[in-house]
Amino acid sequence: MPRRQVTAALGIVLVAALAATAFVDAARSGQGQAARSNLTLIAPAAAGGGWDLVAREAQQAMRTGNIVNTVQVVNIPGAGGTIGLNQLAGLSGEGTTMMITGTVMLGGISQSNSPLSLQDTTPIARIAEDFEVIAVPADSPYRTLEDLLVAWKANPAGLPIGGGSAGGIDHMVAAQMAQARGIPVEQLVYTPHPGGGELTLSLLSTAAGTVGVGISGYNDFRDLVEAGQLRVLAVVAPERLEGVDAPTMDELGLGSVDLVNWRGVVAPAGIEPAERAELEQIVREMVGTESWDESVDRNRWVRSEIYGDGFGDFLGTEQTRIDELLKELELA
Repeated sequence: MPRRQVTAALGIVLVAALAATAFVDAARSGQGQAARSNLTLIAPAAAGGGWDLVAREAQQAMRTGNIVNTVQVVNIPGAGGTIGLNQLAGLSGEGTTMMITGTVMLGGISQSNSPLSLQDTTPIARIAEDFEVIAVPADSPYRTLEDLLVAWKANPAGLPIGGGSAGGIDHMVAAQMAQARGIPVEQLVYTPHPGGGELTLSLLSTAAGTVGVGISGYNDFRDLVEAGQLRVLAVVAPERLEGVDAPTMDELGLGSVDLVNWRGVVAPAGIEPAERAELEQIVREMVGTESWDESVDRNRWVRSEIYGDGFGDFLGTEQTRIDELLKELELA
């Protein structure tokens, strides 16, 4: 890698590390404050991605519903969400912080062999399911998913697929598609991006090293799809997404491509039972607001709520499922 690129990369890492350290110091200084007074939501990814969107929508619902006096969103990107998870682990016993999580983080934990898992947090709630789409630039020669799959099988190395972090749900969907069409997974050329914003920039660019096919949550592409700059070829969902003119994988005979990206919230380990109950109640009130109803409709999410110990049980079985799937897909 050229020296300039190395320097830039190190600068990004340093900025992220300093931001994370500043966040932990600030959070620790606020210990003892009630969550109703001052709540922090960690989005363990860059601004503009799916976790960030969930955090911002939750923030808005809490504000407009007068549920929390002050709620701030802090972005801690990197490593499939595991950097954010590490920062959360440093806030043990701090009951005024929650972190957005989901399927991507389970893949990040498995891929990185992280010593931490979501079992090292306090489970609060699963709140929604989000759906993946396969998108290309509007001027792409691939008019249908079948066009794409035919070209991909003919030359797997010549068709890089872009998405989020390595081992995350975007990567797993790409591997599932490859398996479904008899493309060896080891020939899959997958290009990870730190967030949805970076992925869309790559899709719209003609520069060397960019990608012509992207896999991500619909909302990462929504604005550009609605503006006519990107086109959705297929959705990974049980039913078509309202307002999105694209078939499901089942309709295309690819029912084995079936990963759903759930969204949830966890708190640091070691909080008091009363603090956990308060955080659960805050989330229950948040998902009951008109603002949250509007965000679910706008973002084409599906409600999928589980609270407390039930969510904790789900996290355990889901991590096992993702670990096994990554091995099956030869990604771990």
